[in-house]
Amino acid sequence: MPQTLYDKLMSAHKVLEQDGSTLIYIDRQLIHEVTSPQAFEGLSLADRKIWRNKSNLAVPDHNVPTTDRSSGVSSISDPVSRLQVETLDKNCEAFGINEIHMNDIRQGIVHVIGPEQGATLPGMSIVCGDSHTTTHGALGALAFGIGTSEVEHVLATGCLWQNKAKNMKIEINGELASNVSAKDLALYVIGKIGTAGGTGFAIEFCGNTIEEMSIEGRMTLCNMSIEAGAKVGLVAVDEKTLEYVKGRPFSPTGDTWNSALEYWKTLHSDPESHFDDSIFIDANQIKPQVTWGTSPEMVVDIHGSTPDPKLEKDEVKAESIRNALKYIHLEPNTLMSSVEIDKVFIGSCTNSRIEDLRAAADVAKGKKIAKNVKLALVVPGSGLVKKQAEEEGLDQIFKDAGFEWREPGCSMCLAMNADKLEPGERCASTSNRNFEGRQGQGSFTHLVSPSIAAATAIAGRFSGVDA
Repeated sequence: MPQTLYDKLMSAHKVLEQDGSTLIYIDRQLIHEVTSPQAFEGLSLADRKIWRNKSNLAVPDHNVPTTDRSSGVSSISDPVSRLQVETLDKNCEAFGINEIHMNDIRQGIVHVIGPEQGATLPGMSIVCGDSHTTTHGALGALAFGIGTSEVEHVLATGCLWQNKAKNMKIEINGELASNVSAKDLALYVIGKIGTAGGTGFAIEFCGNTIEEMSIEGRMTLCNMSIEAGAKVGLVAVDEKTLEYVKGRPFSPTGDTWNSALEYWKTLHSDPESHFDDSIFIDANQIKPQVTWGTSPEMVVDIHGSTPDPKLEKDEVKAESIRNALKYIHLEPNTLMSSVEIDKVFIGSCTNSRIEDLRAAADVAKGKKIAKNVKLALVVPGSGLVKKQAEEEGLDQIFKDAGFEWREPGCSMCLAMNADKLEPGERCASTSNRNFEGRQGQGSFTHLVSPSIAAATAIAGRFSGVDA
């Protein structure tokens, strides 16, 4: 029978089927400091050992400072954040897990360093105690986020029970305009199907638009599939995938590489394979996007306006619009290009790779951020991305324009470290979530692409970039 890519990956990792659930083997677990302490404590209390140490890779990212790190972990001022990073260090040492420490040049956001190090490979099953593990599906991996108890279960057994998802195909054809990015495409898709549109599904992105997209762009798209409700986001393996993983530190070599290639080239949906739902999108119609409300599905193009709840026939949706506009302090029918911002954040596991920084630097080059912008941050996704950007002179472009150039970490994506918004502050952010208080209590988050974030910083209000 023809199989989808998701079907193939589930079948390849199946250990046992029972009562409608499938026990699958986990090839790689990525670990950070937030969801792992209780898992390690559970192992200790039960006197359990780790099933396979080499299958795990740890890195602190959520709580690390993006400014001075000269004193190591003691540089973290918040005691809770410091404790979480210290606990990760101690647990990894005690259990013999490979950890990339805070001041290691390779340190960064877990979903950036995984692919970067070759710890993410096609055909793998990959989990992490973080919902944006969907990112790794861009390389043809079965990747999804898990909870703390499941982190412990994978550490102890190397396996995990899963209910098989349905298959959804999102086929995107056509050419994206030069000012439209993978982030815009992700927001556009979510705006079309809603944040629950992918619930219960594994989404496979395909079509000639995806084939032309870079691996980093595919990562951005798969990263935000969780924002569409899907547990898994996938892109088939192609020559771009193989070229990307070749020669990375964790990648196979020699005969093992050759054997892997043979398998990896089969990682695509078969012709005539069955999808439970299919969505078709014309890439030529997509414009740069900006969210106006408190959910990624509340999105319009950069020249659009906030909706008018009076025009919404569905009272539930109308009430949702009213509540979002009230929270975010915007009136109906407000042009987004008229909305001034206080801060700009370029970073996160969605948009902190070298491609993202180049796009933002192209816009910022030779310009200055607006006077009403209190702070504009650029936070690379890893120390290696930071190093490459500095070698290309991108850091100087940003600094000359008035941006702050920071150390790698999750930073202002979420209010879990020193980089936060104050109540009432409005931010143009390249991150992935904009619910109430995501970047700080009482703050307002608007999701955009790196180039739109840079243009907005310069204009002082939401601004497009000429195609």
